[in-house]
Amino acid sequence: MNPLEIVIPVEATGPYTVAWLMIAIPLVVAAILLLGGKATNSWGHYLGVAGAVGSFVVALVLWITMLGAQTAQRAVHVEMFDWIRVGTLDLRADLLVDQLSILFALLVTGVGSLIFVYSLGYMAHDPNRRRFFAFLNIFIAAMLTLVLADNYALLFVGWEGVGLASYLLIGFWQERRSAALAAKKAFVVNRIGDLGLLAALFTMVAQFGSVNFAEVNENAQNLSPAWATAIGFFLLLAACGKSAQVPLQSWLLDAMEGPTPVSALIHAATMVTAGVYLVVRSHTIYELTAAASLAVCIVGVVTLLAGAWIGSTKDDIKKVLAGSTMSQIGYMMLAAGIGPAGGAFAIFHLFTHGFFKANMFLGAGSIMHAMDDDTDMRHFGALRKAMPWTFLTFGMGYLAIIGIPPLSGFYSKDHIIVAAWDKGWYFGVLAMIGALITAFYMTRLMVMTFFGEKRWADGVHPHESPRLMVVPLVLLALGSIVLGVILNSAIQTWLAPPTGFHPHEASLWEVPWQGWVTLVLVLVGAWVGWVTYRSGVSFEQPRTKNPIVYIGRNDLLADKFNDVVFVRGGGQLVKGVSAVDDGLVDGGVRSASALATATGGAFARLQNGYSRSYGLLMVLGTVLVSAVLILGRLA
Repeated sequence: MNPLEIVIPVEATGPYTVAWLMIAIPLVVAAILLLGGKATNSWGHYLGVAGAVGSFVVALVLWITMLGAQTAQRAVHVEMFDWIRVGTLDLRADLLVDQLSILFALLVTGVGSLIFVYSLGYMAHDPNRRRFFAFLNIFIAAMLTLVLADNYALLFVGWEGVGLASYLLIGFWQERRSAALAAKKAFVVNRIGDLGLLAALFTMVAQFGSVNFAEVNENAQNLSPAWATAIGFFLLLAACGKSAQVPLQSWLLDAMEGPTPVSALIHAATMVTAGVYLVVRSHTIYELTAAASLAVCIVGVVTLLAGAWIGSTKDDIKKVLAGSTMSQIGYMMLAAGIGPAGGAFAIFHLFTHGFFKANMFLGAGSIMHAMDDDTDMRHFGALRKAMPWTFLTFGMGYLAIIGIPPLSGFYSKDHIIVAAWDKGWYFGVLAMIGALITAFYMTRLMVMTFFGEKRWADGVHPHESPRLMVVPLVLLALGSIVLGVILNSAIQTWLAPPTGFHPHEASLWEVPWQGWVTLVLVLVGAWVGWVTYRSGVSFEQPRTKNPIVYIGRNDLLADKFNDVVFVRGGGQLVKGVSAVDDGLVDGGVRSASALATATGGAFARLQNGYSRSYGLLMVLGTVLVSAVLILGRLA
């Protein structure tokens, strides 16, 4: 298959014709919960769970149907309705159900359903539980719109819907100032990235007369290198905002102010994966521009190291996991920039990451539930005895994310590292270093939380979470264990058409030398983490002058950078522009007005009401006209 060969979707028949139900079901549920008021309080949370489960059932039916179809019949165009017609631009709100979008739909609704079930226990005593489940359903519907759209304009609607839902959920406990500020920060930073997607949309309309995926891909080869590069960079800016990549990552750590199920949903199944989806879906653009593809790789490798740095210095368990998410999405972005093969591996790691990261975030919520909402790992220790199910399931996620065989992360992340070596040895080395640091800080998290001596305060009584919270942890842990083995070969063939990848047959147990080197580095990182933190952990955060630790604890000084460069610097720029506007533009207007006023005043003096003055002016006028005529004749 030629990497730029265009897959033409077939028209929907059978179950595909109701694909829109995946979006409609959670939207209707959200409307009932928000408009139903207090009358739905007693059962609204169950309806909220039913919304996610209903969408999952539809996605599962479509996936099974797709399995039974030939490869050429697996990309399906689902007609819905006319949307916007402006001149020659005809936009429809239609869906594309193919191998890529159905994987995302299964991840969003499958992992999302488990998070919803977990939330029944986690939010059991929250007075606004009904509103919480309504917002979760909006989140699911928006993400499904994003990944199922057959054009960039409808994708943008889902893109903005995800931004709105994240604002509502991060700031769900808005009575806390920190939560309200975190929600605003996420909203504002993401709007910067949205400018990139809008610029890409406008450029596509100008260059192609369309924003439909098929038409953009078909005409992309006619783009000049400059325009292909411009669109690539615009899309990268959008991806950086939504997927919290450097330099638009500052919102991600603050987003931990939302309820823990929200953190799991954002970091595992929905929002932060959107940028990776956008880049992979736009692979035909990136195949035409080496500069933009290289930029994606650079952003990815910088972010995977930056996230690992942050994760190594935080004591808040949720923020360690947030730094980890930032780092793992960096691996996916690195892979997406490599090319078609990397795109397939990016989605592979995205899918496995959705399970083990949701597992760990919900595990962190279970720990908070047992520790009176304390998130500081310095106050934990020895929790493996008090919370055996949380310990075992969290441990599976830990082994998966650091890449211990045969758990899922070993397969999905090592594919990326091998592809990075093919792109350039420097990318491969940096990806390996990221794996080493990941093993270190995740071991640090495990040891500080579950091992050593107990360090919790008097009056705290750790206990295992209720079954409603434990069962989703078990199912996600099982996914963390088996998905790598199950998908290792199959996912390459499955994703070949939408990513342009040429799959190759490989033994399940065939591990290249980069995989063995990475495994050794992972074991070294884990050993250092164990030796460093198995004893002597202080209850209070020790003061340190170490700049590496200080910078990491302060999120790589991103807030200070944004304050100096964008807030203060932007303020000075605005003042400068205002001065130019006031002096030049408004000054010109004022001068013209003053001149007109003065001229009018001079002529007004001539209108004095005396007949002799008017007669004199008439005489002078006559003399002047006569002189002009005479001089003209003489000339």
